[in-house]
Formats: sequence, structure tokens, C-alpha cells
Amino acid sequence: MAYVRTVKTASGARAVQIVHSSRRGSRDIEHIGSAHDDAALEALKAVARQRLAVGQPELDFGPDFAALQAGSGAGGGPLAITSSRMGYLWDALGHAYQLLGFEEAAGGDEVFRLLVLARIVEPTSKLDSLRVVEEAGFDPPAYATLKRRLPAFAKESWRQKLAAACARTADLGPASLVLYDVSTLYFETDAGDGFREPGFSKERRLEPQITIGLLTDASGFPLMVNAFEGNRGETTTMLPTIRAFMDAHQLADVTVVADAGMISAANQQAIEAAGLSFILGARIPDVPYVVQAWRHEHPDEQIPDGHIFTQPWPAGPKDQRRDQIIYYQYRADRARRTLHGIDEQVAKAEQAVAGKTAVKRNRFIQLTGATKSVNRTLEAKARALAGLKGYVTNLPDVTAEFVIDAYHRLPHREVVPNV
Repeated sequence: MAYVRTVKTASGARAVQIVHSSRRGSRDIEHIGSAHDDAALEALKAVARQRLAVGQPELDFGPDFAALQAGSGAGGGPLAITSSRMGYLWDALGHAYQLLGFEEAAGGDEVFRLLVLARIVEPTSKLDSLRVVEEAGFDPPAYATLKRRLPAFAKESWRQKLAAACARTADLGPASLVLYDVSTLYFETDAGDGFREPGFSKERRLEPQITIGLLTDASGFPLMVNAFEGNRGETTTMLPTIRAFMDAHQLADVTVVADAGMISAANQQAIEAAGLSFILGARIPDVPYVVQAWRHEHPDEQIPDGHIFTQPWPAGPKDQRRDQIIYYQYRADRARRTLHGIDEQVAKAEQAVAGKTAVKRNRFIQLTGATKSVNRTLEAKARALAGLKGYVTNLPDVTAEFVIDAYHRLPHREVVPNV
């Protein structure tokens, strides 16, 4: 493959080059010349195009085509492309839009359809989406028309119709798996309005934002979208979305599957108070009793790879919860990675304690007044926990394999409607 490119030189001139590349990644660059003005640049590009066309005869399209070339100012070269239509892509997206039931759900609203398709082709602003529509070969609606339609698109009833169409397409049933996750949308303003507010940002941004809760099926197909205040905690968005989902589809119970870091203690209590089932990643602050007992009985043995420890946790007479079971699984590869990280952190802690490096954030450095030391107790506990991961559930009559498989199939916050 060969193509013409323009690059800036150290002197500020623009060099025209022909790049010959192969599928294996090798490249050969042929330098045509350097230009200091637009006229010289166009002349060099014409030379490059002619060199690329060496040995390639031109098809004779007759006198009409020759006259068209002459009138275009192309000087016998290729005609300039003034517009293009991404027909195959646009037709495919439009067909998918109709199959998903969005055409019917939106009441045949053409402005909404064009906006959706344009943003799939190129995620951009509302105004710039009209440019995408035009580049696709269609007449875009006026921006004033788009703004008039936005209040209708923002109505809860509009989203409910689309969510219902998605649920029908996903063939949602009582045994379907669905996922829940959150994201944030930022706004180009420096003042909040009660809904768009600065909040927790993984990107450390300070602009006002809103929190978006997205419910999808196991394949990632969207089922429901909810918007929340930008300063609202992510964990507090889960239950409202799940309740709305259950009400919309008449589900009596769902199983919440989530990582331990995504579920606060208050959120877990709220999930239990709502009568919901769950499969959660369990934090392991100390070596579990069942693991200690196994090591006591097998003092000179390594825990087998994949071994699962089972620890029942029945509810007491005053506990307002169901019986629970905690499973602890040991993985040799997980242990190897964890121990490698512990070795590196302990080595850095030892360097800092010896005064050879500055004291940085390190959990194995223990400060007692001005005295620094390596926390060997914490190191020993961390090594004893290496390779273990906990899973807790209140589902009755399920196997450890089912619980662990469900957790690892759904890496984010998810819910699974019960049968």
C-alpha cells in the first residue's frame, strides 16, 4: 500500500512524501520535496500523485468525462470528492434501530432517529450530530427543531417506552441475568443547579456532573437508564434503579451480584431490608477460621489450587436477615501475583525505614511518633491471605460453583432476576 503524506520539517517547510507500507509493518518513505507556500505544496502533491499512478493506465470514460475533468480544474488528475454517503453503515444502523423496536417506541420521530444514528457513527454534541447526518448524505433537521424536540426526549415516559422495547428485544424473563453499573457525564459550566453538581470523579474533575445508572443484560444490551444528582454516592443509585426495574417488569425478587468495593455496609443492609437476594464479594479482614483449621490439620501442605472453603453464617434469633454462606476460594495464580506485590511493597518499606528513600504511602510502614518500622504483623497477615477471595450469598440451596461462577461472569454491579 502507498499513500501521500505531508509533514513539517525543522525549518518550518512542508515536506511531501510517498509512504510505501506492507502488512508486516515495514515502511519505505520516498521524499518528493519541500514547499514553503501553498502553490508549491500543491505542485509537489501533483507530482507525488503522478508518481503513484506510474504504470496504471486510465480508463477512457469518453469526451463527457474529459470535459468534466477540465471544468473541475483537476488538470487531468483525479476528481475532487465533494461529498460521500456512508450508505451501507447508515442502512444497517437504521435496520437495527427498527428491529430493536425503537421506531415504534419513538412514534416514528425522525429527529430522534437521526440523532441516535449520528451519535453511533460519531459520538459528539447535539449540534455537531447534524454535521454527521449531513456527511452521511441526508438533510439534517434545523438546530431549532432539534432543541424543540429535546423536552419530549427528556420525559420519563419516553425513556420507559424505549426501556420496554429493549426488554422485549432481550426476551427478558425470570431467569435472565442483568448488570448494573454507573458512569458520569460532565457539563461545560462552573456552577451547579441542584442536579448537575460536582461530585466524586475518578478522573479528578471539578466540573458539575450527573450520575448515570445503566442496567443491561448479561451481554451488555441496555435495559434501563436512570439519571441521578452528580453529588450522589454511586452505591445509593443501585436500589432505586433495581426497584424501578422490578416494578416495570413485575419481578418479585432479584439477586444482586456485586464486588465488595462497590457495596457499602449500609447498602448491603438496605438490600437485605428490601428482601432481595445477593451474591457479593466478601472482604477478608482476617484469616477465616475455616482456613486456619485447614492449615492446622495440614501443617506442611500448600492449599490446593481451586480449593473452596465453606463457612455457614446462620442468622440469629434477632437478626433481620436470612441465613448466609461464605465461600473462600484459593487460587495459586492469584497468590503468586499478590505475594509478588507484597514483596515489592515490603522492599520499598525497608528502604524507607533505612532512610535510603523518602517515606511514601505504604501500608507496611508503621509510624510510632518519629520512629519508622516495617509492620511485620501486617505483612504476615497479608501473606496468609494471599490467594484467597471471599463470596457471600443468602441464596438457599446453591452450590459454591454457582456462586463463584455468577460473580466472575458479572464483574460489575449486577442483578439477576430470580426464577
